[in-house]
Amino acid sequence: MLKLKDVSKYYYQDGVVAKGITKVSLELFIGEFVVITGESGSGKSTLLNVLSGLDTYEDGEMYINGKETSHYTEEDYQNYRRRYVSNIFQNFNLVNSYTVYENIELAMLMNGKNRSEVKRKVDELINKVGLKKYRNTKTSKLSGGQKQRVAIARALANNTPIIVADEPTGSLDSEASKGILKLLKEISENKLVIVVTHNKKEIEEYATRLIRMHDGKLLENKVINKVNLDSEVVENDVKEITNISKFKLSLKNAFNIPVKFVLMFVIFLLISLTLITNYGSLKMAEFEESETAYNQYFLNSSDKRIVLTKNDKSIFNDNDYNNIKKIDTIDYIVKNDLLNDLELNVYNDYVYMYGKVYLKKIDKVDVGRLPSNDNEIVLIGSKDSYYLTNMKDNIIDKFFTVSDEAIEHVKVVGIVYNENMIDGNYEYYLSDILLDKISNSLYERYSKTSFVLDNNYYTDVFMRIDDTLKDGEVIVKDTLNNICENNSCLNKDIKINVNNIYFTEELNLKITKTYNKNSNNYDEYTDYVYVSQNDYNKLYNKGNYQMSVFLREVKDLEITLKSLHDLGYNTLALRDAKVDEVKELLQIFKIFKLVITIILIITLFFITYFIIKIIYKSRNSYYTTLRSLGGTKKNSISILRNELVILATFTYTLLLITIILVNKNIINIEYFKEISKYISNTDYLIVYLILLLLSILISNRYGRKIFKDSIIKTYGDR
Repeated sequence: MLKLKDVSKYYYQDGVVAKGITKVSLELFIGEFVVITGESGSGKSTLLNVLSGLDTYEDGEMYINGKETSHYTEEDYQNYRRRYVSNIFQNFNLVNSYTVYENIELAMLMNGKNRSEVKRKVDELINKVGLKKYRNTKTSKLSGGQKQRVAIARALANNTPIIVADEPTGSLDSEASKGILKLLKEISENKLVIVVTHNKKEIEEYATRLIRMHDGKLLENKVINKVNLDSEVVENDVKEITNISKFKLSLKNAFNIPVKFVLMFVIFLLISLTLITNYGSLKMAEFEESETAYNQYFLNSSDKRIVLTKNDKSIFNDNDYNNIKKIDTIDYIVKNDLLNDLELNVYNDYVYMYGKVYLKKIDKVDVGRLPSNDNEIVLIGSKDSYYLTNMKDNIIDKFFTVSDEAIEHVKVVGIVYNENMIDGNYEYYLSDILLDKISNSLYERYSKTSFVLDNNYYTDVFMRIDDTLKDGEVIVKDTLNNICENNSCLNKDIKINVNNIYFTEELNLKITKTYNKNSNNYDEYTDYVYVSQNDYNKLYNKGNYQMSVFLREVKDLEITLKSLHDLGYNTLALRDAKVDEVKELLQIFKIFKLVITIILIITLFFITYFIIKIIYKSRNSYYTTLRSLGGTKKNSISILRNELVILATFTYTLLLITIILVNKNIINIEYFKEISKYISNTDYLIVYLILLLLSILISNRYGRKIFKDSIIKTYGDR
């Protein structure tokens, strides 16, 4: 039983108080078909809204099954509507993008019904209202009478004891109106049906009770047809909507309105692009800044370089190389790591260049040709270089002196232009023979060499190779004769010692010859010790104790370090071995990047919220309809949140696929290709999490706005 006792409802707007209903007292029962009439503004719709719990009241008391409701909160009214009341609106308030079946199904899903029960019941209701052949038709394509039948079927879906209808025939023709009223009359046999109408004649023959309103008061409350009344109202059994149902509704909502989907896709695409380009640009700038840093021991301090040693300080063997090659984030390996930090002067009478050895393979040149002979090299530098552009005719096929005694002279046969190099910086691509010659001398340069002769100890010894010597023979400068017996070192034993961070070596040789300034083929200005090639190799060339790997992309540094550690190697990432001043600068840069990202996220939130608010204004009625069907604030916000997350995920996934295709050169977008070099998988995940965070914050804020006002006001604001 529904009972009103001196109930009043007022409206407040712009400081003006207007009355809706005043001191209304009324009792209604199950089995009644109650018709409320009156002219416009008489208060009939206000009375209906109070009875149905769509609106509150200020004075008096409303009872349901004898229980007071004046203390009800919004949540209490929500439960009241879910358990007792179903609404039929004059404007139908159907979801036009849903089919007939989906509109009726929605009411049952919002109240936790399982899908097997839903399917059976919905089909029964569709048949009952005569819309079987329109089951899978979108309601936007139905006539007014058909839409109202869908609304009635939806109202019956949850079997609530009270059905309220506000002008259910107001927009229908006479024939359609008649059919709707007959249907409502049938329903009233075991329910309380309350109908508001301005057309008394049309509905009077179906009514059991007639209520007439004027100026917010009851003018008439007359029983027309007596029926068996039931004072007890049996509440509807409701549950919470399931998570699966919420997800399916969100998935449907994400794609079922093409215009909205396209607009939201564009919004999330712009957000994703903004975040990725901002993040990538900042990381690229950070990388470029780090490239200007240096290490006093490693001249090649590229962030892509990782220096490796073995735990037992033994040499790297073929098995080590093969294992390291399997790491797909590694671009190339430099076995003799000392070559990475070698710088050479290359010069002649016209040109003087200073640069490093280029250790990757090159397949083509921009000017000239690739090396074909042992003493030939290719120059690599900027196209802005005056030497390589304006003086290339004085460089190609010309001989140059090299500041390395291992090779001394070379012939330049080609030029490669590298747009990423700064004018004045150069690199040299050498033949394998030239690289071997330099490599053979590198361990000597990084070792301390000494010798003992006739109990005399000499340090800072310089070694050279003499191909005329046999193994075990050595040639020294004749100035050493002064320390030897009889002023002669011939046939004397000499003990040569080599020491560096990886090994020590000792070799006993015999002096077979001395040289002086008059000797041919020997340097008179430096006290060199000459040995055979084999003896030189025994002293220095024992293999590679240290090597470097270079990454394809800087973003893969951490995962590569882990892979190398798992293989048992010691690692030094040059990124982490820069001078302290630059480290501090990079730390400041990271803080700056974090601040910029936070500001960007906040800005994107407000811009996105404003745009989505405009796009979703047309969706206010959808989420308000969920409320009228029993959807709680929590569940409605959850459905909206899921919808935004699905749209964000779909958009971001397409963007990531595009970036993958760009990196595979299937799609040509140079900017994406460039910035993606600096963005790691973790970075992409961070951007996605930011998208999710924005979706959650926006859905919560927008959802609270929808629930801020009553259902009636929210419907009116659409």
